[in-house]
Amino acid sequence: MPFTAADSDACRADFPALDRLHDGQPLVFLDGPAGSQMPRSVIDAIGDYYRQNNANHHGSFPTSHDSDAAVLEARRTLATFLNANEWHEISLGQNMTTLTYSLARAFGDRLAPGDEIVITALDHEANRGPWLGLRERGITVREVGIRPDGTLDPDAFASQVSERTELVAVTLASNALGTVPDLAQVVRLAHDVDAWVLVDAVHYAPHFPIDVQALDVDFLLCSAYKFYGPHVGVLYARSGLLEQLPTEHLRVQSDDPPYRIETGTLNFAAIVGAAAAVEYLASWGEGEDLRSRIVDAARGIAEYEHALAGRYWQAVREIPGVTGWGPDFDDTPRAPTVSITVDGHTATDVARLLGERGIQVWDGHFYAIRAVEVLGLADRGGLVRTGVLMYNTSSEIDRLLEALEELAESA
Repeated sequence: MPFTAADSDACRADFPALDRLHDGQPLVFLDGPAGSQMPRSVIDAIGDYYRQNNANHHGSFPTSHDSDAAVLEARRTLATFLNANEWHEISLGQNMTTLTYSLARAFGDRLAPGDEIVITALDHEANRGPWLGLRERGITVREVGIRPDGTLDPDAFASQVSERTELVAVTLASNALGTVPDLAQVVRLAHDVDAWVLVDAVHYAPHFPIDVQALDVDFLLCSAYKFYGPHVGVLYARSGLLEQLPTEHLRVQSDDPPYRIETGTLNFAAIVGAAAAVEYLASWGEGEDLRSRIVDAARGIAEYEHALAGRYWQAVREIPGVTGWGPDFDDTPRAPTVSITVDGHTATDVARLLGERGIQVWDGHFYAIRAVEVLGLADRGGLVRTGVLMYNTSSEIDRLLEALEELAESA
């Protein structure tokens, strides 16, 4: 169902952080790309776990039984969120970066010198650094560059994938520029040479419905703190693949998926909170089951966010001295993330001056440092980035535009 401005106003009551004031005015949280605020239902779910369970797993007593049941139910909920076939396709960890490093070490033990991995210049460093580190083992890592508009060149992608390619690692949405690559082409190129596809869906997950079966990917990672939950890394691994990787784990850990890549005691309270975040998102949709409600809510929220971010994108580029970076808001998919530079000001100065007005935006490279370097913006302090989420409003965009106009005039 449609998600409207009235719905956005209504949902704000669910987020206690949005009640904070700065100089008598509400804080403006336009820092969605770096995470989201948590609704009360998620905070309550985490608190309830600590109050009622807070036990390690596999104990022969009630609180441990309840804790195990809660974590299993959370895996099922997260599997539904991603439309995985089974709950055991969902592994959990500290964050996406940690899980990717674990995968990279396992791949390093599986591959031979001369084998190839393809990455992109668009990606967050968490989907680059772990793979680049495998060059020490003689594995070739090829990079697909980005065009001036922040998109990936499909011809360049095709030229980098070869018969020696074993893995293609690519983002589903750029956290710096909002770009949504053509994943169907990437999957086709990779699977034609029997290579696996791993996607970073961290920035995609809060803005679009995810269907790992329709995407036809082999591995997908995301982070619950992006979609209104706590810090938890989530890994989807297609059935039968995780067993083929020599993952590092203690001999007392199960060698079966999803556990074989999970090390140490997990953050059970946060995992329960991640499932509660999925339930919260689903509460804004309609349907006969959880998956239907998730998809319906995600589509409605995506349209709302896209319209609001698109209005900001059009207006901010009309301010003299402001340059917008990334693809245009046209008919192609795009995350509601807008990055700019302001003539006469470093990105840090702009973010600081906005912060003094209670407007929270991010500056720098946001760990997508390679993209910032390729665009020639590293020496200018990177980008000023804003990100729209379901609780942002048109009046907040007006406050941001007014502040930026004053800053541009003072340059």
